[in-house]
Amino acid sequence: MNRNPAAMPPHRGHRYTLRVYYEDTDAGGIVYHANYLRFAERARTEALRDMGIPHADLVERFRLMFVVRRIKVDYLRPAKVDESLAVITEPLEVGFASATLRQTVMGANDALGPRAVLDVGLATVRTDDQRPGRMPPLWRDTLLGMLAAGAD
Repeated sequence: MNRNPAAMPPHRGHRYTLRVYYEDTDAGGIVYHANYLRFAERARTEALRDMGIPHADLVERFRLMFVVRRIKVDYLRPAKVDESLAVITEPLEVGFASATLRQTVMGANDALGPRAVLDVGLATVRTDDQRPGRMPPLWRDTLLGMLAAGAD
């Protein structure tokens, strides 16, 4: 398995860092609310890749994909242009065909708390008909392992 230990600090989930660019901001100079969804999508993709279970492999090998079923976002503090952010991704629940992840957007050196918190419900569906499909054991076991590590 191709895991990147540096990307998965113990008990903190997966950490993905990014820089806020001017294009990410609104007229007031703060990150536009919808861009937090883009940041979270990138972080989820990188988390899966770094855990050795890339989404592309799920599609190619099993003809399954994760789709977002629901997202709850709490916007807590603004982020501004040129700031460095980190998105921490950790599973909250893992089922046979679904998972719920929490994605916390922090300033890179932010002791004041999160900028935004997203609870993302994912469903596993078949690519041919978009009907529910069971998550392959490697994907489920990896997410369950990450869940257990966060509970310690």
